[in-house]
Amino acid sequence: MDWVLLFVCVLTILLTYHSINWLIFFLTKVGHVVKDQNKKNRPLVPVSGGLAVLVGFLFGILLYVCVNVFYTEVLPWNVDGNNLTLIFASLIAIIWVTLVGFFDDAFIYGSHEKSLGLGQLQKPLLTLLGAIPLMIVLSERTSFFIPYLGDISVGWIYPVILIPIGFVGAANMVNMLAGFNGLEAGMGVIYLFSLGMYAYVRQSFVAALIAFIALSAVLTFWYFNKIPAKIFPGDSLTYFLGGTLATVAIVGGLEFPALIISIPFLVEFLLKWRSNFSADTFGIWINGKILSKYEKVYSIMHLFTRTGNFTEKQITNYVIAIQIFFSIVIWLI
Repeated sequence: MDWVLLFVCVLTILLTYHSINWLIFFLTKVGHVVKDQNKKNRPLVPVSGGLAVLVGFLFGILLYVCVNVFYTEVLPWNVDGNNLTLIFASLIAIIWVTLVGFFDDAFIYGSHEKSLGLGQLQKPLLTLLGAIPLMIVLSERTSFFIPYLGDISVGWIYPVILIPIGFVGAANMVNMLAGFNGLEAGMGVIYLFSLGMYAYVRQSFVAALIAFIALSAVLTFWYFNKIPAKIFPGDSLTYFLGGTLATVAIVGGLEFPALIISIPFLVEFLLKWRSNFSADTFGIWINGKILSKYEKVYSIMHLFTRTGNFTEKQITNYVIAIQIFFSIVIWLI
């Protein structure tokens, strides 16, 4: 057991906790708030909580690296030059994609209905830049592993094609399945824990380090974001989560389990495609239940909201349960 990593995770939780408290105060003060669409009176809630998560995450990663570099004898594994390069390339990728998410949050309609956001073409193009550090440091990797089939060699296609597709795809797909209190962070806690443990068991320690410290920050945010939410994640957190998921998969060689974990987001992508990506996941509050605004199903959430028989908390818990299922599946194959 890496007790230093455990200690760093605790410190990450504490810093993220205080950062979120400050961010709630600051964002409310400057009017960076949007309406909670799934509530009776649609109260205004500060948005862009991913910024505080990023602060906690960076603190945790850098603290662990400092301890590892200067006190190598107290840690079970050493951060050599190659691992340092991989860690800092991962940090650059995650920082950039989080900032892209914040840019998407930055412009809010005067009515505070929701963020104005970036264009549909701007998002993938900007997140693509975050993949470049990973493409560079992993330029010599030419294969990926699939259970029962072994290593699949694809040559230069892996760093040049598959890494950017995976990174951009993960960042934007996680962003689609959102809009309910506690949903994004709750799902993030599940798949980061499962993928982090998967990486740790298979001795992909850089991937495990990134996953566990990100988990600590996201778990803290979930405490503030669960129903009733005191702060919204915004695209800054969903892009952070997607970028982290992709980064852990890429640096740890865990592409296949990450793909399995991402099935709910892939399904959401296909459903949103039916509406030309224009449908909202949130619905209309009626007597404590959430009713969909659409007759057809354009989101996983609509499977529940179309009946109008479920509360926001119930719907969130059901979707998180779906994520738990796929996070368990990776251990069975």
